[in-house]
This record gives sequence, C-alpha cells and structure tokens, in this order.
Amino acid sequence: MIGIKSIVKTVAVVSAAGALFGCDSSSEQQAAEGALPRQQTLYLSGQQWGAPATFNPLAESWMAAWPVGGRFNLVYEPLVTYNTLNGQIEALLGTLVPELSNNDSIVVDLNPAAKWSDGKQVNSNDVKFIFTNGSINTTEQISAIHVDTLKAEPAAADAPVAERISFIVAKDKRNNPLSVMDLLQAIRIVPAHVFEPLVAEKGLDEVKKLMMDKNPVVSGPYTIKDYSANKIILERRDDYWGNAALHEGKLPAPKFIVHPIYKSNEHNTIALRKGELDASMSFIPRIGDLKSAGVHTWLNDAPFFTPGAMPMLMINTMKEPLNDKRFRRALATAIDYNAIRQFALSGYTSQLQPGLIMPTNLEGKYINAEDQKVGVKLDIVDEAERLNTVKAMLTEAGYKSVFKDDGSLDHMENAKGEKIPTLFITSPAGWTDWESIVNIAVEGMRKAGIDVREGFVDGGQYWPAMGTGNFDLIMHKPTADVSPSLPWSRFNEVMSSRDWQKLGDWAGTNIGRYNQPGTKEFRPEVDKLLAEIPLMTDEAKKAEAYRELNKIFMEDQPAIPLAYLPEQYYEFSDKVWTNWPSAENAYAPAQLPWIASGTKVLWNLKLK
Repeated sequence: MIGIKSIVKTVAVVSAAGALFGCDSSSEQQAAEGALPRQQTLYLSGQQWGAPATFNPLAESWMAAWPVGGRFNLVYEPLVTYNTLNGQIEALLGTLVPELSNNDSIVVDLNPAAKWSDGKQVNSNDVKFIFTNGSINTTEQISAIHVDTLKAEPAAADAPVAERISFIVAKDKRNNPLSVMDLLQAIRIVPAHVFEPLVAEKGLDEVKKLMMDKNPVVSGPYTIKDYSANKIILERRDDYWGNAALHEGKLPAPKFIVHPIYKSNEHNTIALRKGELDASMSFIPRIGDLKSAGVHTWLNDAPFFTPGAMPMLMINTMKEPLNDKRFRRALATAIDYNAIRQFALSGYTSQLQPGLIMPTNLEGKYINAEDQKVGVKLDIVDEAERLNTVKAMLTEAGYKSVFKDDGSLDHMENAKGEKIPTLFITSPAGWTDWESIVNIAVEGMRKAGIDVREGFVDGGQYWPAMGTGNFDLIMHKPTADVSPSLPWSRFNEVMSSRDWQKLGDWAGTNIGRYNQPGTKEFRPEVDKLLAEIPLMTDEAKKAEAYRELNKIFMEDQPAIPLAYLPEQYYEFSDKVWTNWPSAENAYAPAQLPWIASGTKVLWNLKLK
C-alpha cells in the first residue's frame, strides 16, 4: 500500500498548481476568442505552454511554436502518416510504394495533386531541400535520394508531373529501413522555392532566425491567422489540395482553430468543464469525474486512454552501485507500481509487465508469458512481502542497509563496508505526474533500505544532465511518439552500445551507458539483435529475436519502466463539437487533430 507521505505529497503538488495559477478562465477565453464565431471555431490546447517564439519550420523543433514545431500536420505536412490504430502507413503528400520498398530503400510516390498555398506544386526539390540539408534535419538515416519522373496513363496535356522518390538506406552508418520509415513520417516538407533564395541571400543561420509568421507558404489545411502571448489562431484554407484529393471534396468542419496558451493543467480542466475548450492533451486527474460536464476520453472507463509511451527511470550504469545488475533489479522490485497507477496517474495505466515491450495491439504479439518469469516481480501488492523481497536481494548481493533508532534509513554500505553515497532521481520540477511517480518510487526504495532521494530540477538542468550522463537515475520517456519502428526503437534507445559515449560526452541513445564495449559484462548479442531485427521479414523469426532481446533487458535491468501512458492525453468536450473518435467510434486514432492520422478528425466533426 502507498504511504501517507506520498498521498500528502501528491495532493500538495496538485493543490499548489491550482493556487499558483488560479484565475478567471472565462476572461482568458473571451480574450482568446475575440470576434471569432463559436460555432465555427475549434479550441484545442495542451501543446503550447508559452508565448510563440517562431513559426519558422527550419528552426529547431523545440523552438518552433505549435503547429509548426513537432509532428504536427496542420500547416506543414510530411510525406506519409502512421495510423496507430492499425499500424498502417497512410498517404499524405506522398504514397508509400510497399512493393518497391525493401531493406535497401523506401519508395514514395509524390501526390501530383499536392500544392503549396501559393499554387505551386509540391515537388521532389522540396523534399530534397529539407532531407539533404543536414543542418536543418538530421538525415544520417539516408545516403541518397533518387528521383524518377512517372508518366501518367492517360496523361492530360496540363497534368502535373508525378515523381517517384527512393530514399536509399545509409547502411554505412548502421541505419535500417525502420529508421528511414520513421524519418518519412516525422519530417515536414517545406517549400524550397521560398527558402532556397533566402538561404542563398542570408545564409542558413540567419534564415533560421526569421519569424516566418506573415502569410507563410504552406501545404496543410490551415494557415496562421494571428497570435499573441495568450493564443494562436489558425484559419482554414478552403483551397487546400487535400480536400479534393483525400477527403472527397469536403472542407474541414472548423473554419478557425484556436490554441489558448494556459499557464497550467488546471486551466485546461476548468475550460474543458465549461465547454470553452473542445479538446486537450493535458494531464487531468480523475478524468472520470468530468463525464457529467460532457468531457470524455477514448475509453469510457479506466484506464481511459490507450497506451503509447513508457516513462522509465534510466539508470547510470557507470556509477557504483548502479553498475551492479543485482542492485538494479532490487531497485526495480522496491517500487509500488500499483500506487503509481492509482495515485500518481489516476488509474490511467494498466498493470505493468516486465520488459520493454508494451502489451498493445501493435507490440503485444512479441510478448511471451513464459519469458516474463525472467524479470523481477512487479505485482507484489503486500508491502511487507515486497520490502522483505528487496532486503533479501540486497543481502544476497552483499549490500547492507543501516537504519536509525527510529526505524528510518541512515545509509547503505557495500560488501567492503564502505558507505554508499545517497543516490538521486533527477526529474523536471513542475511535471506533477512525474513528481508524484518519483515520490512514490523514493518512498518504496527507502523503506526497503535503499538510500535514494528526489532530485527535482528545472529544464535548463534536466536536459543537459540527461545527455551528458550527469545523473544517478533520471526520469525519461524514450521514443515518446508511436511510430512504425516500435518496439525496436525503444530497445535501441535504451540498450544500443554501437554509439556508446563516455560520461561527460553527449549521448543521443543509451543515456545510461549500458553494455560498455570492451568490458567483461559486454553482451555483443544485444547489438547483433538490434542490427538484425529491422531487416527481418519472417514474423516468427522477428518474434523470437524480440523475445531474446527482451530477456536480456529483464536480466540486466538497465532501466526501470514505470507505467504505460498514452502517447498523448486525449480529452474532448461534446458541448459544441461532436463525433469525436473514441473506442466506440474508432474512425481515427486517439490523437488530437493535429498529429499524424488524427487530422482526419477535422473532416468528421459535427456541431451539436
């Protein structure tokens, strides 16, 4: 059972957020609404939390404001999208050609109907511009782009030219077709005829500084109408090429889309309850209590959301005693996962299973029940049993816990009798759900005799610490986006040693420095499996390979998965707009209508 201490901490965090940011949501909504007619306007939130810095698609993704930065399809679009309901690649600016795609290249046909808002056709030069300029996007996954001109049959004299693009896999850089496929649905195409002259005149670095907020040339169904520190307003493009080509001539239902910029999750909750906000991707505790106010989720009952991400404690395996897998397994066993599910996450997650594979419709086929016995026990409900299990694991591994007279933990010692310094879990301050998870994890570990403390830091400290390995344990959510490469990309990010970096150097993958080459603990089979799986076409062999990789993870425990969370929280109100996708009306994934296949929601919404 969860202790009183953690309950108090969780409540305090939520209450503090409300006290700090409490204000009149109605007045903010009126300001955001302006003269826009409510029956033509869709209000969405949960992505933009500060004043827009830039709408430049060449800027770093984390700098660009919604809906330009990140994987958003409203103004700039990728070649294809990924449907998380069925695992299918769907057409957008291009169409995947599966019969020609293989381990050597991925082939896409550009849609000849795709046009920019200035009337020019989207073409291969646009694609090459964004893909081959490595200072804009990391394109190490591909070694070359080959373009063919396709003759339409029959061809009208004024028919646009169709082009076929082959993305050649950069195998010399240890890439594979899965990483390339991720790239194709992640990178938004930009108009080369706009940006090439700017780059030639000013240089790339100066162009990236431009705001690009006035009448941008876009390919998507909406364009930027207006913005301020409190809101971003988009306006529908009635001449959007995809209306005819992809949506049978229909227009998106909302003429305007407004993203109010709230100060906290509490504001989202208030606005949703009042019907002033139509949908959000914010964490809202006890979402089931809002049903009476017309607020709904993908599932009617707990866990309310579909799983898509796996937050975990990444472990710095270079530091003692964290370099001992026996100690890491004891850490994982000490956590009250049921308390995390109930109290930190409001029941928004199913029972956690050992390993790095999520029990979803897309990944679950790779889970083997017998293999799960290799992992530590995550379902010990009785606290005394769990604590005794951990203490026995520590004793067997040669560790000693020293307690004070009042029963509280004083310190730990290793097999040599040396005092072990206190370990800290690094996590961003203000992320209330993560703060609560860390509080619960720390409480369980300390009760079991493991000297661990919370280490909440601001973002300016968190991200550098993660990349350079300046942490003991750190909260992280690897591969936060559901993509065609899962679960391979999750294993790769946590376990790959092919680009292993020493402490202090920046690591893009394997931030825990697991499986150091040249050491006696090195397991070359990990990298071998990671290299082989993306090239496998036989599903039985692929399943066997994933089983082997998952067993290694469970044996060595280089990270501690904590829960299954949705890729995005997805809450919607039916007070103004109806026909939102749900488990009972699954015409689109559980995503807000700016991400991947979720954009089809815009053509299906109806006024109440």
